[in-house]
Amino acid sequence: MQIRIVHGAASAPTEMSSYDAALADANVHDYNLVSVSSVVPADASVEVVDTAPDLGPVGYGLTVVQARATSADDPVSAALAWVRSEEGPGLFYEAAGAESPERARERAERGLEAGKELREWTFGETESVVREATPREDEFATAVALAVYGRGRPLW
Repeated sequence: MQIRIVHGAASAPTEMSSYDAALADANVHDYNLVSVSSVVPADASVEVVDTAPDLGPVGYGLTVVQARATSADDPVSAALAWVRSEEGPGLFYEAAGAESPERARERAERGLEAGKELREWTFGETESVVREATPREDEFATAVALAVYGRGRPLW
């Protein structure tokens, strides 16, 4: 399985429209997102691609780990950090809010350190991506960072 790391940012008139536009910036706006917690399967590859390729028909479900922040007043940041173990599996941790990109990255990586403490695996180097968005006047801004597992699947 391939896991793709994508991210997006946008400003729009409503909370939902800014979220949809941020997902469009990452090219995952035509899918139904199905959130999972944080574990990377041992046989998965992880690749940062910024925007997703075509992952299947419109309306299919995409399994994701997602960092998302929206605000009408302040810049927002969404960070996704991950690490793989020598044994194969790994972890994703996300952090998002009305904060600097550096603070969001720090929180995601600090959470990842806590998750590593819960496992008896030998871990490699931590990687991360952060996306920031600033609202325009009278609009909301959303930043997203997602780990997209595989391709879209029917939800029925």
